Amino acid sequence: MTPRFAARLALVIACSAALAGCGTAKNLFRGKGAKEAAPAALIQFAPAVTVTQLWSANVGKGETRIGAHQHPVVVDGKVYAAAVDGGVHALDLQTGRALWTYTGKDKKHVVRFSGGPGVGEGLVVAGGLDGEVVALDQATGAERWSGKVNNEVISAPAIGNGLVVVHSNDGKVTAFDVATGEKRWSWSDAPMALTVRGSSAPVMGPGYVFIGTDSGKLVALSAADGNQAWEATVADPDGRNELERMSDVDGTPVLDGTTLYASSYKGHTIAVDAPSGQTQWMQEHGGVGGTGVGASSVVITDSKDAVWSLDRASGAPMWQQDGFARRNMSAPAVQGNYAVVGDYQGYLQWLQLQDGKLVARMRMGSTPIVSQPVVSDGVLVAQDASGRVAAFRLAQ
Repeated sequence: MTPRFAARLALVIACSAALAGCGTAKNLFRGKGAKEAAPAALIQFAPAVTVTQLWSANVGKGETRIGAHQHPVVVDGKVYAAAVDGGVHALDLQTGRALWTYTGKDKKHVVRFSGGPGVGEGLVVAGGLDGEVVALDQATGAERWSGKVNNEVISAPAIGNGLVVVHSNDGKVTAFDVATGEKRWSWSDAPMALTVRGSSAPVMGPGYVFIGTDSGKLVALSAADGNQAWEATVADPDGRNELERMSDVDGTPVLDGTTLYASSYKGHTIAVDAPSGQTQWMQEHGGVGGTGVGASSVVITDSKDAVWSLDRASGAPMWQQDGFARRNMSAPAVQGNYAVVGDYQGYLQWLQLQDGKLVARMRMGSTPIVSQPVVSDGVLVAQDASGRVAAFRLAQ
């Protein structure tokens, strides 16, 4: 299932529950007998950069149709990844060698890990489709503690400030004590009648937890008690109907120094001063995925699968790469001087940050890459919807 179809399926389900007479999926998204345009053909280009695949590993059957956009995390030279049917894994960043695996299975219960892992303070924490929150020892993979929330967890927990913070798919944010797993506080966003399938992962800052909401906000919560310190509007939920009002901030915000960057399904991207919540700039280009932040640019993928580069200081558009129409592109990562996006056929595509020109392409497999790749120590790591994880390095 492609990200676009997963979002549509979520809309149809929510629509049938919340809106009377909303119509069938066919009538809702296209006219009777209409056909969707085919995805754009692969761009023809002369490769200008050499990309080497370091390794590939399978961590399970993957998320397939749950719409979680699971992605790995890299900390201290180790890759941590989770799969719905396969557990949580630790791998060596340079070689892909398996370090440990936690299956999440016992005689009575199997945890279907749906959120990517969060790592910090000696823990690896992942959430499940039944609301489980499982904390593992970062070095060994042994279970430290487990908790529970009232809805599925399809984003990565954040760890810091002595807390494990989880954003469940009902819009609730729950903080657990990092040592004991005891619940410390909770906060809830105002419910929306219709939302995109997905939820923003929390981001830790000094004394604060930052979260993107289904109502189009970027919110700062006090790590001490969960009280809201400020909110900034990424996109207003306005429009003539519930579909037009969707403004979800589902991509994980990026905290770079004291500036937060976030993007919305409604097509807006903002930069916010993290201590004060003051908006530094807003640009009417954006998407439901996260942002890639480089030295001088912020890169996003919009709802039409165009990749945009925005000036980091002002938000002004610098270039647009529109050759990926209907290829269901992932959110971008930044690897050196390049932006990297995945697509529905399992291709990773490298674009020059200077001008958006396509310079390299590698096929990871035949399964869609729906999640944002991650970069650490110059190595890009991606996870596809089948549970395959692979690492890539640019030639020096």
